[in-house]
Amino acid sequence: MPHQERRFNPYTENGGTILAIAGQDFAVIAGDTRQSEGYNIQTRYAPKVFRLTDKAVLAVNGFAADGNMFVQKVQQRLEWYHHAHNKEMPLRAIARLIQTMLYAKRFFPYYVYNILGGIEEDGSGAVYSFDPVGSYEREACRAAGAAQSLVQPFLDNQIYFKNQLPPTGGVHPKHLPLKEVLSIVVDSFTGATERHIEVGDGLEIYIVVASNRPTGDLESIPSVKQVQGTYEGIQGREKIFVLRRDLKKD
Repeated sequence: MPHQERRFNPYTENGGTILAIAGQDFAVIAGDTRQSEGYNIQTRYAPKVFRLTDKAVLAVNGFAADGNMFVQKVQQRLEWYHHAHNKEMPLRAIARLIQTMLYAKRFFPYYVYNILGGIEEDGSGAVYSFDPVGSYEREACRAAGAAQSLVQPFLDNQIYFKNQLPPTGGVHPKHLPLKEVLSIVVDSFTGATERHIEVGDGLEIYIVVASNRPTGDLESIPSVKQVQGTYEGIQGREKIFVLRRDLKKD
């Protein structure tokens, strides 16, 4: 009888796509809501973007079970920090915490790609991207997931202005206005949904704004809702808004 080799693979790929873009005084973090395996849609609403603090939002993509567990562990560590120090952990410290947690599991890693977005202590928007074993860097924009190869070149062109000539007698802007960024995010997912079967159903966009930034332009957008924060009602605090859109369901 020939020898049969048996292998156990604890991981699977659950599709979906996430992205984040940093602005001058805001950060936008978005993800679709489809969870699939192969040609099977497991659910049409599986959130991939999660509020961590009043100034930090985490998007996770890859193996859904690992992603949900990792988010819970990060939220628990941040809660412990808040109880011990009576303040929220700064964004760059959260990035370092996530790096440490991922690297600690490098021999049996969380099969998740993380993107952290939010507001730094100086009021600037920031995005940190991570690989499954903790390597990370701060960037202006990043996409991850099933449609990364479709979305990232589009962001490179629209955010970094790659392969674009500057306007006559001028230079490319360092930061785009919020409404233009939101339009780019919606276009990114609309295009990805048309071309990738693992992306679709719904879109959740989280917008983190600095404490000194007016929010009138956000509140004028239909269906934008403010996410309840830890320090609700206190003036001079960062705010998080969420915007939901439908995507194609086929």
